[in-house]
Amino acid sequence: MKKKTIIIAAVAVIAAFAVFMLLGKKKAENRIHFETVKVQRADIATSVTATGTIEAVTTVEVGTQVSGILKRLYVDYNSVVKKGQVIAELDRTNLQSELASAQANLRSAQSDLEYQKKNYARYSELNQKQLVSASEYDVALQSYKKAQESVSVAQQSVARARTNLGYATIYSPIDGIIISKEVEEGQTVASSFNTPTLFTIAKDLSDMQVVANVDEADIGNVKEGQRVTFTVDAFPEDVFTGSVKQVRQKATTTNNVVTYEVVINAPNADLKLMPGLTANVTIFTLERNGVVSVPSKALRFEPEPEIIGKKYTIQNVQGSPKLWTLNGNVFTAHKVTTGLTDGVHTEIVNGMDEGTVVVSDITTGTDAQAEQDNANSGGSNPFMPGPRNRNNKQQQKK
Repeated sequence: MKKKTIIIAAVAVIAAFAVFMLLGKKKAENRIHFETVKVQRADIATSVTATGTIEAVTTVEVGTQVSGILKRLYVDYNSVVKKGQVIAELDRTNLQSELASAQANLRSAQSDLEYQKKNYARYSELNQKQLVSASEYDVALQSYKKAQESVSVAQQSVARARTNLGYATIYSPIDGIIISKEVEEGQTVASSFNTPTLFTIAKDLSDMQVVANVDEADIGNVKEGQRVTFTVDAFPEDVFTGSVKQVRQKATTTNNVVTYEVVINAPNADLKLMPGLTANVTIFTLERNGVVSVPSKALRFEPEPEIIGKKYTIQNVQGSPKLWTLNGNVFTAHKVTTGLTDGVHTEIVNGMDEGTVVVSDITTGTDAQAEQDNANSGGSNPFMPGPRNRNNKQQQKK
């Protein structure tokens, strides 16, 4: 009899526990939470993202007009140079020989000119006395003119040889810093087909620029003067600022992707930015500060009767976009006119006053949330075990 009583009591306890859990779960599942936001002022901006390369505003490649062996280099990487400063010298031996040869040819041409001039004067006098034929006179005149032309050619050769000799000394064309050196002392440079580059000089590293490649879908919104922020991997915590300086018209196609170059001013007073760094660019194509707005998700909210239940009344309006207010158990829709959006916030032009509280989302409760709410309200489940140290505390009190 006693055993039967114990079994019946155990069954009753289990049944009561099951009923409690079922009712608790149903209550938790029916629990609804409305998330609300306030219509308030915020800064909204639309932007375009791109990648680009840091460059110096003015970069000059210094080469040589003549061939020869580099005898001396006076600068190295990062050397600061002034305009007119000697930065390299070529061996002058061959160039001096060419000048000497040209000068010798000039002296020979001048000597021949003197002879032809005197010869022409004799034939001219004899021709006036009709002592020589006309053809002999013409030959003397022609020889004299050729001698004059020979002297002119020789003079040009001397000038060219002297100029080439001057090119053996290489000067800096601008004030700046050496960012690239392509040669070493003793190296032979040949300028037969093109001018070899010896150095690359950046004019002023405190004033840099970013050349960004903007996708064709975004280029229409990019204009000169727009604000720009960018980061570089070398300084991931720093955000650099600039502005759009130029939108270039030439398109570049790479792997069927069309982009346009956008030049961005990049002040570099602390000299952190270095030529060649990759920049992650954000161009703000439109900005409005302090406009009345709401989080964009509030415009996507729509109270569903099957979710909120019969407890609530819905007063809807035709058309969209719209915002919803909740007064007691009544949802009221308000048609609004929207403006600029950045995806997170949307401007409210009219239809809703600043400071109004609107519903942005709805969530249903979970068992965990019900337990949390129950704990916060001070209630407890009689069938759930108490805190681990509760008995210890009671014993200590006894």
